[in-house]
Amino acid sequence: MKVNSNRRLPAEWEEQDAVLLAWPHELTDWSTQLDETQHTFCEIIRTINRFEPVLLVVPNRDSARRQLESANMNLKKIHLYELPCNDTWSRDFGPMTVQTETGLLLLNFTFNGWGNKFNAELDNMLTTRLIAAGAFGKTKSISIELVLEGGSIESDGGGTLLTTCDCLLEKKRNPQYSRLQLNDALKQLFGAEQILWVDNGSLEGDDTDSHIDTLARFAPNGTIVFQGCNDKTDEHYKELQAMEKQLSRFTNISGENYRLLELPWPEACYDSDGNRLPATYANFLIINGAVLVPTYNDSADQVALKVVAQAFPQREIIPINCRTLIEQHGSLHCVTMQLPKGVLP
Repeated sequence: MKVNSNRRLPAEWEEQDAVLLAWPHELTDWSTQLDETQHTFCEIIRTINRFEPVLLVVPNRDSARRQLESANMNLKKIHLYELPCNDTWSRDFGPMTVQTETGLLLLNFTFNGWGNKFNAELDNMLTTRLIAAGAFGKTKSISIELVLEGGSIESDGGGTLLTTCDCLLEKKRNPQYSRLQLNDALKQLFGAEQILWVDNGSLEGDDTDSHIDTLARFAPNGTIVFQGCNDKTDEHYKELQAMEKQLSRFTNISGENYRLLELPWPEACYDSDGNRLPATYANFLIINGAVLVPTYNDSADQVALKVVAQAFPQREIIPINCRTLIEQHGSLHCVTMQLPKGVLP
C-alpha cells in the first residue's frame, strides 16, 4: 500500500500548544485514594503550567475551580471543560494530531477500554465532546472506527512509528485486522514510511497489553530510551532483554541504527493486596522546554533522571512522584496527551 505522504505524526518533542488531562473524581477508580491522586495531578498541572497551558476535563467546573484555587494553581493557564468521563487516561482517549498539507487534523480513534476490560463509553465520547465545545477551535477532525490508543504508538517525527505486537494484535481491539492490514492502516493514517513492531516486553500489572510508552520511547537525534532490567531473578528479565536485542537491530528510514539509552530497573512495587504494579521510567512526558519523569521513591530514580537528561540535554528534567498513579496501573505519560502547536484557537 502506498504511504499517505501528505500526513505526518509529529514527535512529542516538537512545539506544543497545551497538554490535555482529565481530573480524578469520586466516580473514577481513584475514589479510595482521591486526595493523594488529586495532589499528584496538581503537581503535574503546576509543572506543565510553567511551560504551557493545560486543558482539563472536570466533572463540575465550579467545584474544580475551587479545588485548584485552594491548591494555589494559576487558573489563567488552565482551560476547564465540564464533561463526563469514566477515568483519567487522556493518553488513550484523547485526540492524536497529524500534520497535513492543508493544516492540522485531529484523529479521533475508537477507545474500548483496552480491549473491553473496563467501561469506557464516556471516555470514547470525550474527544467528540471537546470538539463540540470548541476546545480545539477550527482544527479539523475525523472519527475513525479503528481501535487505537495514544500510548500504543511512538513517532520519531521522521516517518517511523514504534509499537508492540501484544497490544495492536490483541483480539478484542481490532479482530478483523491482520498484522499486515494494521501495518498498512497505520502508514495511511499517520503518513509513516515504516512501522517497527516490538515482539517482546511487558510489565506485570499493565492493563494495556504492553503499550509502547511503558517500554521504549523515541528521543531526538536517532535515540530510543528504553526500560531495561538487569535483575536476572526478576520475572521481566528475559522479556526486556529480548526487547533490547530487537531494538538494537531496528533502523530508521535511512537505514541507521538507533542510539539506545537504557533506563534503570526500579524495585518491585506492590499494592495493598500484594499485586505487582507496573512501575516504569519510560512513561515520561515531553513538553516545551522540559521532560517530566515519573519517580517512585526508589533508589534508581536519580539514575533514571540522568538517563533522560542524556536524551534531552537542552531541556529541564523534572521528577514527578507517581507512586500513587501506578496504584491504578498507569503513570505520568498515561494521564496526559500533548496538543501540537496550532491545535488551540
